[in-house]
Amino acid sequence: MRWLTWRYTVAVSAAELIHVLQSACSGELAAGYAYRGHWKSVPPGAIREQIQKIEEEEWHHRTTVQALLARLGSGPSKPREALFWLIGKTIGLLCRVGGRFIPMYGAGRLESTNIAEYERAAALARDAGYVDMIDCLLTMAEVEWEHERFFREQVADHWMLRIFSVWPSPPLKHTIRLPYGHSRGEDLL
Repeated sequence: MRWLTWRYTVAVSAAELIHVLQSACSGELAAGYAYRGHWKSVPPGAIREQIQKIEEEEWHHRTTVQALLARLGSGPSKPREALFWLIGKTIGLLCRVGGRFIPMYGAGRLESTNIAEYERAAALARDAGYVDMIDCLLTMAEVEWEHERFFREQVADHWMLRIFSVWPSPPLKHTIRLPYGHSRGEDLL
């Protein structure tokens, strides 16, 4: 009976992992197009270059997630991909009229949820027996943590924070790996 319970848990975790990764894959698609529009709306300089770098990292995450889905015998959700393509393109266009605050605020808020999404995927990968995926997923969570920090810094002193509350801070970066028995220890922020 214990064996059946374990097999059921593994199967459910694998199905949930596929769902989370499909969500992440579509989210990265939207983010890639949104950041492309976002950096094009920012004057040349260090901030623009950082947003371009973030866009490149989002496309890299998408490729990585697609490979993980393929390993699980799955792929992106076509309806979700179509919807998130439209969302990303629309946000990219709106960045040109949204001023400075709204695109930075929205990006930071979304990046904070991406951290948790990759942490959840790592936990599901562990539960489903795909322990070799954990490091990759946690690395993506750490990169998303850096993205969130960048956007938080961009809005930190903006007057509109009197109207909009800043999103909750994610846990410290070095804690991302703690549930797996180790920490990179490179950042104790």
